[in-house]
Amino acid sequence: MGKTFAKPEALSDQHTHYCPGCTHGVIHRLIAEVIDEMGIRGRTVGIAPVGCSVLAYNYFDCDFQEAAHGRAPAMATGIKRVRPDLMVFTYQGDGDLASIGMGEIVHAANRGEKFTAIFVNNAIYGMTGGQMAPTTMPQQRTTTSPAGRDVADVGMPIKVAELLAALQTPAYITRQTVIKPKYIKRAKKAIARAFAYQAAHRCFSLVEVVSNCPTNWGMTPLDSIGWVEDQLLAYYPLGDKKTPESDEEVS
Repeated sequence: MGKTFAKPEALSDQHTHYCPGCTHGVIHRLIAEVIDEMGIRGRTVGIAPVGCSVLAYNYFDCDFQEAAHGRAPAMATGIKRVRPDLMVFTYQGDGDLASIGMGEIVHAANRGEKFTAIFVNNAIYGMTGGQMAPTTMPQQRTTTSPAGRDVADVGMPIKVAELLAALQTPAYITRQTVIKPKYIKRAKKAIARAFAYQAAHRCFSLVEVVSNCPTNWGMTPLDSIGWVEDQLLAYYPLGDKKTPESDEEVS
């Protein structure tokens, strides 16, 4: 009997280190499927961050680089400018991209660098023990905000997709999630669209993926999915925030 469902060739045979219920594995698979379907594995370069996905280079069967904390967009910029024929993507969490790397991603987007950023937003620092992130929700408890995020003291969570969409430079900016099958299909389409824009040398692209973190949220995987739907998606609405077509309509 033949297989109807198999591992993408762009994924390695390594077992991942991610916690049970984490959606990093789902996002990895979607990226790998898009790479396979576009036939670009031989010219794809990924940039791993510092964070839960620091070992992403072990899980993809394509060329990978490791960036210093928050500096993945700078490394992607250098590679893409020297080799514009390559498909380059960064894979970053909210601590890596929205905290120490905020300046890097904003300026890369503003310059219109032609790489793709995959941004995983789980509203917390995962790898280092569950500290408050720039994306942590109001009153959300973390190891560094045990009484909950005090917005009067530290401000509101940063909406990265909307922030980058406000730039005048043409770009594709979207927010998706992978907590249920119906959302997974939409997320894959968004990743494919982002890679297609890059293949056409069209624009910078960022796909924000709202994710969960059962371990650091202190929840079961199922409860964490419910919290994403009830809390995170109300503050971080899904959908396209900016497209190069909309920029053309405005200009």
